[in-house]
Amino acid sequence: MNQPLQTAFNGYAGEVTSVEQRNRVLRNTYWLLALSMVPTVLGAWIGVATGITNVIGHGMSAIVFLGGAFAFMFAIEKTKNSAAGVPVLLAFTFFMGLMLSRMIGAVLGLNNGAGLIMTAFAGTGAIFLGMATLSTVIKRDLTAMGKFLFIGMIMVLVAGIANIFLQSSAMMITISVLAIGIFSAFILYDLKRVKDGEETNYISATLGVYLSLYNVFQSLLAILGFAGSNK
Repeated sequence: MNQPLQTAFNGYAGEVTSVEQRNRVLRNTYWLLALSMVPTVLGAWIGVATGITNVIGHGMSAIVFLGGAFAFMFAIEKTKNSAAGVPVLLAFTFFMGLMLSRMIGAVLGLNNGAGLIMTAFAGTGAIFLGMATLSTVIKRDLTAMGKFLFIGMIMVLVAGIANIFLQSSAMMITISVLAIGIFSAFILYDLKRVKDGEETNYISATLGVYLSLYNVFQSLLAILGFAGSNK
């Protein structure tokens, strides 16, 4: 089953030199990104239905999330050029959906919770479309932007971990706003790298864009959920 999946996307990690090859990598990235939404939604639904993530505290949940996420990303890096690459990535997106279920469950408990989730989803989609469009318009090299985005991401990650213990609403909103800006820029950066032939593996490309979309959605949902809980 794994080999047909890999063959269907026809991805590879060779040197991309032609426009046709670059477009193939980009097309496969978009298809796999769309497919990755299925296990994400399934994981979130199972998490909300069973409440499995609610049995552990916030601190332990962060440890499980970070440990699981980094383990999966390591496995994806090791298998990205093999038939196991796509299934491992999809398993990762299921895990990410499961870990998102605690926040989704909390928002669903609010008035118009389902509407807030749909608003966050629509906002994430709009940001993705905007960044994808920009990546086709911008001609300049964005390589230098990567180091600044990475530093910003680390700062947001550290602040987010600190706020697990501080539980500051103001800090949470600030972190969420910064995360939306940083990870929106990451979407542009990652897609531009594919278009420029700097990223030649569609599984790696999908992973990068997926993580950015995940963080944008989570941050939008946190802001909307906070606003909804104070009405």
